[in-house]
Amino acid sequence: MKITFLNLIILSLASFRLTRLVVYDKITEFIRAPFFDEIEEENENGEREIFYIPKEKGFRHFFGELLSCYWCTGIWTTGAIILFLYQFPKWTAPFVILLAVAGLAAILETIVQRILEK
Repeated sequence: MKITFLNLIILSLASFRLTRLVVYDKITEFIRAPFFDEIEEENENGEREIFYIPKEKGFRHFFGELLSCYWCTGIWTTGAIILFLYQFPKWTAPFVILLAVAGLAAILETIVQRILEK
């Protein structure tokens, strides 16, 4: 696969979306759960806040730290996308396009929400 400017944009959007999916989205919470302890606290306004702290030791601590770092997880998800795209382009390309379109949609939705808030 030749990396053109368009391919770079598509891969960037796909990486952005997959990283957010792994690090933040509720649908992948089951992946993150074994690596974090959940701590609930009440803030000064009386509102309940939940914090996720990486497990204290070993393998779970390592992956908890990895999953709590958006930049770190981004490197690994991008590596996975590129690896699968080069190894299995026919199967991976539709998935990459799906992630890229979803990533662009997420960015556009954020922009629209910010405009509507003003």
